[in-house]
Amino acid sequence: MLKLEAAAAFVAVAESGSITEAARRMALSKSVISERLSELERGLGTKLLDRTTRKLSITETGRSFYERAKRIMQEVADASAEIAERRGELAGPLRIAAPTSFGILHLGPALYGFLAKHPRIELTLDLDDRFVSIVADGYDAILRHGPVVDDGPVIVRKLASSRRFLVAAPDYLETFGRPGTVEDLKRHKGIIYSIRGAADWRFKVSRRLTTVRPQTTLRVNNGILMRDAALAGLGLALLPAYFIQAEIADGRLVSIDVGAEPEGASIYMAFPEDRRGSAKLRALTAWLRDVFGDPPYWEA
Repeated sequence: MLKLEAAAAFVAVAESGSITEAARRMALSKSVISERLSELERGLGTKLLDRTTRKLSITETGRSFYERAKRIMQEVADASAEIAERRGELAGPLRIAAPTSFGILHLGPALYGFLAKHPRIELTLDLDDRFVSIVADGYDAILRHGPVVDDGPVIVRKLASSRRFLVAAPDYLETFGRPGTVEDLKRHKGIIYSIRGAADWRFKVSRRLTTVRPQTTLRVNNGILMRDAALAGLGLALLPAYFIQAEIADGRLVSIDVGAEPEGASIYMAFPEDRRGSAKLRALTAWLRDVFGDPPYWEA
């Protein structure tokens, strides 16, 4: 007889590409995952995975089984959630991903109240600055600062606006001077976000976006470190307001006007199209919009 926990283990391995990652996602040991996979293959009488010491791959039979098993697991989760919803509760697993710095500074604190209100939700939050895939990485939803592009059909919901500001420490400006135009920026040191597609600075000049590439003093893929490097006087940084509202307010960072507005962005939540009916995701979207505000509290 097919056991759901064995099918769930196989789906997690197929989506993550490794037993180690599947064990982490399911909060189980690798030996338990391996045992469940072996039990599933014995029960089905066929091989679903080819395993060596260096590589794990899905067999042709395994790929066919995965599509059905994934639907079954989703149906079970949806059925359980539907029963809970009929009792006026939201329940069951919810796995989301978000950028590291935004997650630490704003998303985490926003989620605490949501989980207190819905104690039967089992939330897994992965903080990662890389561009994770909703579909391929098996998430129920992702939060992203900027455009959402994925390898499958997704639904995107805007949570909040996000203005960017060009900032520097007073010590840096005293030493190197204050830029007054976009052209001046090319002669200054820049602290650059190193994630793909985000390295350039863009400003609205005469209704068009102008790209600027300053001299680079530091490249890093984390906004908090960029903010701290600016505080240390290493250079100019172009950062979302949610990183720097307190530092601008107390004067440790200065907002610089170069006669053109930096390109803005938004905070989005995206989820697979087949999760459109999820009451948990609807509730989470509404909760985060309410907590962040419009305009968001970090731009007050």
